[in-house]
Amino acid sequence: MRVPLSWLKEYVDLPVSPEALAQQLTLAGLEVEAIDYVGVAAPSDSPWAPDLTSPEPPEFIPWDPERILVGELLEVKQHPNADRLTIPVVGYGDGRSIEVVTGAPNIRPGMQGDKVVLALGGARLIDGHAATRQWITLKPSKLRGVRSEGMVCSELELGLSEEHEGILMLPPDAPVGMPLRDYLGDIVFDIALTTNLSRALSIVGVAREVAAITGGQLHLPTPHAHATGPSIEGRVTTAIETPELCSRMTLGLIEGIQVGPSPIWMQRRLLLAGMRPISNVVDVSNYVMLEWGQPTHAFDADRVTDQHLIVRLAEEGERLLTLDKQERILSHERLLIADRRGALSVAGVMGGYESEVSSTTTRVLLEAASWNPITIRKTAQALRLPSEASRRFERGVDPELPPLVQQRCLQLMQQVAGGTVAQGIVDVYPQPFVPPVLDLTATEVERLLGVQLSPQAIAACLDRLGFTTMITGSSVHVHVPSYRLDVTIPADLVEEVARIYGYHNVPETRLRAELPVQYTDTMLAGEGVVKDILAASGLYEVISYSLTNTQAVEAWEGRAIDATDYLHLANPLTTERSILRRSIAPELLQIAAADLNQRPTIRLFETGRVFEPNPPELLPKELRRLVIVLAGPRAQAAWLGPDTDLLDFFDLKGIIENLLARLRIEGVEWTRVEDSRFHPGRSARLKAHQGDPSQPLGICGELHPDTRNRIGFTVGRVCLAGLDLDALLALRQPVHFQPLHNQPAVFQDLAVIAPVEVEAARIQQVIATHAGPLLESILLFDQYSGAPIPPGQRSLAFRLTFRAADRTLSDSDVNKIRERIAQRLSSELGATVRGEA
Repeated sequence: MRVPLSWLKEYVDLPVSPEALAQQLTLAGLEVEAIDYVGVAAPSDSPWAPDLTSPEPPEFIPWDPERILVGELLEVKQHPNADRLTIPVVGYGDGRSIEVVTGAPNIRPGMQGDKVVLALGGARLIDGHAATRQWITLKPSKLRGVRSEGMVCSELELGLSEEHEGILMLPPDAPVGMPLRDYLGDIVFDIALTTNLSRALSIVGVAREVAAITGGQLHLPTPHAHATGPSIEGRVTTAIETPELCSRMTLGLIEGIQVGPSPIWMQRRLLLAGMRPISNVVDVSNYVMLEWGQPTHAFDADRVTDQHLIVRLAEEGERLLTLDKQERILSHERLLIADRRGALSVAGVMGGYESEVSSTTTRVLLEAASWNPITIRKTAQALRLPSEASRRFERGVDPELPPLVQQRCLQLMQQVAGGTVAQGIVDVYPQPFVPPVLDLTATEVERLLGVQLSPQAIAACLDRLGFTTMITGSSVHVHVPSYRLDVTIPADLVEEVARIYGYHNVPETRLRAELPVQYTDTMLAGEGVVKDILAASGLYEVISYSLTNTQAVEAWEGRAIDATDYLHLANPLTTERSILRRSIAPELLQIAAADLNQRPTIRLFETGRVFEPNPPELLPKELRRLVIVLAGPRAQAAWLGPDTDLLDFFDLKGIIENLLARLRIEGVEWTRVEDSRFHPGRSARLKAHQGDPSQPLGICGELHPDTRNRIGFTVGRVCLAGLDLDALLALRQPVHFQPLHNQPAVFQDLAVIAPVEVEAARIQQVIATHAGPLLESILLFDQYSGAPIPPGQRSLAFRLTFRAADRTLSDSDVNKIRERIAQRLSSELGATVRGEA
C-alpha cells in the first residue's frame, strides 16, 4: 500500500517526522518497507535516502528549489526555423521571464496564462531523450539558431512517471515562482500489509492507525453529494439472488456528465499511490477505493437493460468480455452482476467491456457492494484475474461503507465531470452485519502479555483504535467497529492492546522455573539419519507441497480416483493444491520430470507425511513415507565412452540395501510384485522378517512405460521406491560392538540349479534357515542359464561364509551343513546343488 504523506495529512495530524512515523508504524505491525522522497530532499540520516551519486537516477529525484519552479506561459511564438518547435516566454515571478525552446506537442503558438514547470540553467533532471535512464544538468543552448535559457519539463524529466510526450501542465491556481518542491513535492510510504490488515488498505485506514499510534487528531469527513436530480426510487432497481454471497448492494445515479481527463491533483495522487489515471469517472472510482478501501464500479447506465441489476451465479459456460478485452468462460461457482440480457461484471473482481464507461457516456450507474471474501478470492484465482478490487474484497471490506462511499464518489464525480446526482440511493441489505461484542479481563491480558494493565489502561488503548468500551469491575466490555473484521475473539483484543501499548515496552522476564528435561525424539533423529545416508549416496533431497491435485494422483495411479479417499481443503488457494496427499510419489515424479528438462540425470528423495482419512469425528492419520526417484545416465558421457547405461532397478536396489545396512535392519525379503504402475519383472516388494513377519516396508522398481508417458517423462527408464519410513525407523537396531574374530572363516560356493520362477531370495531364505548358527553371511555372486543347464532352469551361485566362535571348523563340519542345505532345497523348491549326488 503506497500512502502519500500529503493525502494522509488531510485526515490526521502528524506530531512526528515521516521517518519517526515509519518506525512507529513498523513497531505497530504496519511494516514500512520504503519511503520515497518525491521532489523533496531526504534527511541525510534517513535509511531510505536515495543514492544521488549513482550514474542512474533513482525512481524519484529531488527538485532544486532555486532552479525548478512553477512558471506561467506569457507568450508562445512559432520557431522561425522549425515547424515543430515553439518558443515559449515563461514568467517565474517578480517580473522575471526567460525564453525557452520546446518541441512539446501540447505547447502551441498563442497559448497564454497556462502554468508549467520551468527548469533554469544548472537544474539536474532526468534526460528525457536518452535511451536509458540517466542524469542531465541543464545549461543554456541554441536550438536551430534560437537560444534556450531553460526548459519546460515533462513528467519523465521530473521523475514523476514515464510520460514524456508533452509538458506537465499545472492547475490554473498554481502560484507562479513557487519552488516545485513546495508545490508538488511529497513523501510516500510503501507499507507491506499482511492479510489480516485489510483495514489499512486505504488512506483512511492508515490514518486511523496513525492517530492511535501517535495520538494525532483524526479528521474524517462525512461526504455528501449535492443531489438535485429526480429521485432514484423506481428508476433504478436491483435483486440479489445469492444473499449469502452478496450481503449488501447499493446503487447511485449521476446524469449529464462529461467524460474527460481528471484534474491534475487527482492524477498526481493516483500516480503516487501506484495507479494509472484513465478518465475522470474511472479515476474517481479508483481514488475513493484508495481513500476509503471500498471498491466501486461505474456502469454506463444507458447500456444496462431497464436500469435493473441482478446479482446471481453464472450459468455453466457463460461468457463475459472483461475490461482487459479477454473473454472469460465462467463456471457455475462464479458470482456475477448482470442485467436481463446477460452478464455485465465479474462481481468484486472486474467489470465487463460492453458496459464500461467510455468517452460518450453521459449517465453513470454506480455500484458499491459487500461480497463474500472466499467467493471473490476463488473467482480471482480461477480466472487468473487479480485486481485492486479483489485484493480488498478477498480480505474483507467494512459492510457499512457502501452508502458513505456512494456519497463520496457521486460528490467527486459531480466535481470533476459535472452532471446532476439523483436523489437517494438504492440500498438492499438482506443480511445486516452484526458487529461482535466481547469482554476482556485484565487477568487475560496479563496471562497473554505478561504485563499488568488496569481495565482503564486497556480501555484507553482500545478507545484510541476506535473501539467502544465500557468498564465493569475488572472487565472491559468492547463493541467492535464494523471496519475491524479481523477482531472476533478476546485474544484479538489483547493483540490490539499490545500494539498500542508497544511490544517494545513489554519487559523481559526470566522463566520462573527450570526448563523441563528435553527428551530426544528418536523417530525425528532417525529421519535425519536416513537423510544423511541418502545424501551420502549421491541423492538430493526435495521438499514438496503436502497438497496436490487429482490430476497428478491419477497420472500416477493410472486410473480415476475416488474423491472420498482424499481429504479436501475447504478453501484451497489454488486448484493445483486442493487435496492432502496420500503418497509423496505424484508430486515428486512431477518435479523429477521437470528437472530432467534441465539436467540429464536426477537422483532425488523426499521424506514427509502423508494423510489418510479417518472417520469424520477423528483427525486424519499422518504417516511418514520415503520416496526415491532415479532417472538418466549412470555417468556423464566422456571421451573414453560417450554412451553410458541408464540408471536401473539394480542401482535403486543398491541404494536401498545400503540404507538397510546402515540402519542395521536385517532379514528383509525382496519378492516379485505385480503392479500396473511398474514394469513387469523389474519391480519388487520389500517385507521385513525382523519382528512382525508380515510387516511390509514398501515397493520399488522401474516405472511402466505407460506410467512414464502419463507423467511426462522423456527418458527411457525411471526408477522409483516408496518406503514406509515409520516401519523402517521402528526396525532400526542399535549398534552392538563385537570383538574381532580370532577363528578363521570357511568359505563354500554353492551353485543351485532351480526353475526360473523360483526367486533368488526364496533360495537364500531356505539356505539361511537350514544352515544353522555357523552361517555368517550369504552372497549371490553369479547367475547362468543355457547349456548344459536344462531349459526352464537357471544356475545361481552363492558364496557361504561359516565361522565358529570357539574353534576352527573342519571340512566335515561344513560338508554336513552343505548336505542338509541340498536336501532342503530339493524337497522345498525342487532345486539341485551342482556337484551333489
